[in-house]
Amino acid sequence: MTENMKHSFIIIAALLLSSQTAFGQWGQFKSIDPSPAKAKVMTTLDKFTYPDEPQFPTYRDVVYAHRDSMDLHVRIITPGIRSEKPLPCIFFIQGAAWFKQSLDQKLSYLMGFSQRGYVIAMIEHRPSTTAKYPAQIQDVKSAVRFVRENAGRYHIDPVNMFIWGDSSGGNMALLETLTQDVPSLDTPEEYGKQSLAVNACVAFYPVTDVLRMQEFAPDYMDHISANSPTGTLFGHIPVMENPDIVKTVSPIEYVTKSKASSTAPIIIVTGNRDNVVPYEQSVIMADKLEDNGYDYKFYKIEGGDHGSREFWSAEVSGLVDDFFKAHMK
Repeated sequence: MTENMKHSFIIIAALLLSSQTAFGQWGQFKSIDPSPAKAKVMTTLDKFTYPDEPQFPTYRDVVYAHRDSMDLHVRIITPGIRSEKPLPCIFFIQGAAWFKQSLDQKLSYLMGFSQRGYVIAMIEHRPSTTAKYPAQIQDVKSAVRFVRENAGRYHIDPVNMFIWGDSSGGNMALLETLTQDVPSLDTPEEYGKQSLAVNACVAFYPVTDVLRMQEFAPDYMDHISANSPTGTLFGHIPVMENPDIVKTVSPIEYVTKSKASSTAPIIIVTGNRDNVVPYEQSVIMADKLEDNGYDYKFYKIEGGDHGSREFWSAEVSGLVDDFFKAHMK
């Protein structure tokens, strides 16, 4: 068996394990009808093509912190191109219902995306089974500061940094963008002199308001019990009985008119057949951003499910790439 074949088997095994670990906590998934909900301003995406598998550039795992008896890594992906100038950096946060992430899950895709001219830093945070929230967003912010402090070592342009995540990773990407001035969600003692600033944020099918997750969810989904992903995130507590505690992980709570002009532009992309994180979570977030004057765009993928193939198509990849390049300094 070649090394490439071994690597492929490892990635497939990690995908299966990650799916069983994270999604198994949410219930038994079934196909659902497309949601009819509409945001005040949105664009529908419904035609997709897919690029050929790329030639892989390189990556390496780097420890950025050690917390709760575990090393936390950023996986640094460098493109297969030569550049005399430092390259822009994308922070990517893999979703896993806040449980243990698999950094292999989007590795192949992100290696291909990096060839557009980016260094990509995949952020590992502590799982909810190891540490309660806000440990996860604190880890994300520490990783951002670590990479910025070490930008020269990884040939990164610290002026051009972006953040992107899917599902619970999309939740983390939005929180990093919207809560840079919230001390309770920070760990400034580590790399504290470094900025948390990002030029732009991309969130795929994100959790935006945990207190309204069950409102839109199919009957077979559990978003509110003590053992649901949100309940587990806060130490196994019933979600609806603890609104003041659990709402702190909802990005929608931090959207205010006063911060609109100083917040990086945001793109939300979600499918209207999402059977894990309800599509309406993105609709209510988009409307809150609209009502408060934020720079944002909302894209609905017609018929798209949670993490379905359309999100990793050439069309959506081009949309994300264009968005990042439009906000480079």
